[in-house]
Amino acid sequence: MVELKDYASPVRPTWCPGCGNFGIWNALKKALAESGLAPHQVMLVSGIGCGSKLPDYTTANGFLTLHGRTLAVATGVRLANHGLKVICTHGDGDGYGEGGNHFVSAVRRNIGIVDIVQNNRVYGLTKGQYSPTSPQGFVTRTSPEGAIEQMLHPLAVALAAGGTFLSRGWSGDIEHLVWLMKEALQHRGYALVNVLQPCVSFNRMYSYDWLRPRVYKVQDEPGYDPSDRAAAFVKAQEWGERIPIGILYRTEDVPAYEEKVPALEAGPLVKQPLRTKTAQEYELLKQEYV
Repeated sequence: MVELKDYASPVRPTWCPGCGNFGIWNALKKALAESGLAPHQVMLVSGIGCGSKLPDYTTANGFLTLHGRTLAVATGVRLANHGLKVICTHGDGDGYGEGGNHFVSAVRRNIGIVDIVQNNRVYGLTKGQYSPTSPQGFVTRTSPEGAIEQMLHPLAVALAAGGTFLSRGWSGDIEHLVWLMKEALQHRGYALVNVLQPCVSFNRMYSYDWLRPRVYKVQDEPGYDPSDRAAAFVKAQEWGERIPIGILYRTEDVPAYEEKVPALEAGPLVKQPLRTKTAQEYELLKQEYV
């Protein structure tokens, strides 16, 4: 039986007191334990950023890669061993900024990855630059006149790219976040969990007090159907005085990328015997290409 303590680590977090990452970290550990996944069955992949430190503070397989390359590496891990539950933990700058193209590619491929994006709408580790999800006009040290770019709606982008599991939670409701993560862990393809969280150092306006009265659960909305793609697209762009959280869209009708790769039909590559090249393949390699 897997217990929460199995994911405990002697390495203590260096996050600022009050950081939303604490809620995400605790929710993920609880979701993994309640899903019956042991640490050796999990691979946590992250990039660069405050949230990307999460694998350091968790007893599980972990891989810290370059800024913005989290999903690219996670895709390689998943294809090498789709017997592992591959989970990305990274921020909005890493996931939607530097890694924006990898984000779209992972969505349209429907690779079997749980992508937890810790969205505080700012670059926290590099001291407060605006990110793709920062609001237009957001004033920072590097944008004293305010950000002139439009705010990105990542769930709408993911839906347009063919996303099959799109959800949003927030770090102030851990039990709801645990439920979201457990549902994402059961999804057959790419599952996005966009987590709204405060940055108490560099985005103080985006606080617990700002978020708490605005978020509402879509499952409490009369008649809301998460399989309705058109309705989900509207919800994905709803922002301001009301912010929907929960599973905005889900379908299990689309096969995961790895389900369509012939080389994986015999099981995870790491468990398959090494195959030597055939005589015909050696002859092809000898040929000169002009």
